[in-house]
Amino acid sequence: MSGDALPIGRRVAYLRVRRKLSQQSFADRLGKSKSWVDKVERGVRPLERMSTIREVAAVLRVDTATLLGRDAQPAEMATRDTSVARIRAALSTYEMALGRATGREMMSTDRLARALGHAWTAYQQARYPRLVELLPGLLTEVHRAHVRDPEAGRAAVVQAYRLTAALLVKLDEGSLAWLAADRAMSAATGDRVLLAGAAVQLGQVLRTVARARSVMLAAAYQIAPVDPNRGTPQEWSLCGSLLVQAALIAARAGDDRAADGLLDEATEMAAQVGDGHDHHRTGFGPAAVEAGRVTAAVELGDGPQAVARHEEVIGWDGWRWLPVEHRAAHLVDAARGYLLTGDPVGAARALIRADRIAPAEVRHRPAVRKVVDQLARDPRAPTTITPLAVSLGLL
Repeated sequence: MSGDALPIGRRVAYLRVRRKLSQQSFADRLGKSKSWVDKVERGVRPLERMSTIREVAAVLRVDTATLLGRDAQPAEMATRDTSVARIRAALSTYEMALGRATGREMMSTDRLARALGHAWTAYQQARYPRLVELLPGLLTEVHRAHVRDPEAGRAAVVQAYRLTAALLVKLDEGSLAWLAADRAMSAATGDRVLLAGAAVQLGQVLRTVARARSVMLAAAYQIAPVDPNRGTPQEWSLCGSLLVQAALIAARAGDDRAADGLLDEATEMAAQVGDGHDHHRTGFGPAAVEAGRVTAAVELGDGPQAVARHEEVIGWDGWRWLPVEHRAAHLVDAARGYLLTGDPVGAARALIRADRIAPAEVRHRPAVRKVVDQLARDPRAPTTITPLAVSLGLL
């Protein structure tokens, strides 16, 4: 039997016969009627509800993946380890420092800047597989540029490591992400703008480390304008983004008062910037801060607050101006909020919307797969989540 080529009803019939069960005995074990079994096997009645799929698989003594014709590991997960290995290898390459010739012409400064811009765009559009292809070569080029001219090449090094750290956080590669963020911080030393940008990614990496809040605050106050009346949108964006990171670290630690206070400060700064901007690759503005409040509420276990704020912010024009990656990540946080309130329908709706606008955000992030899996195992979950769970190999 070629499982992928057969409809699920035909697979049920094949597996039932292989188990030497009549339609009646199969129906009896399921607590269903013979007519119900017949309609399922003929494809007249769709077999969609996850709880029923599991019951059928249990009676047939197969796992749900076999029943659904999904024995193979999803391609997204099958290539993940290879992708991470390529990035790890690029981070471990020091040919120029060892004086080894590469035999290749070095990128010009302008061309390298364009390549970095293209890579950032891939990240913000949640095209993670494409970014995985770009990063190893890009890291090599920024290393070479830095050796050629350490001062002129420093900004490129910081940007490349920031981007690498951001992607590795998505891939749940904490140790490797920390290495990239730490290198960005080291390269940025002495330049308060570069340091603030690097610290934003460091905050993403160290979300679970309560002491990292003080690092975020120190970096924020270094970049904060001395005269608030003369602050630039670029300064407010970096400072505000760092305050949001500090707030999320506080929320993860259960400090709701600190989180609220920091987000209030960030809201004031966001008003100085407005929505629809992307200063220093932060996407900072009022909508970004409000999305941060949703994440903080989820981290604090306050589902009703997360859902209420989510349903408000997605109606803002500014939310639609956020990068695709940011919106999709927000929808995943919203799904977690809906689950906290016991609303699997709302959670499924948010996840399906995230998958529609940025499939890689759902299909390449281990943390998001866990949310889908949690929902897929909820007996109250709507059947609309089944195709997504199946495509991820979770059923």
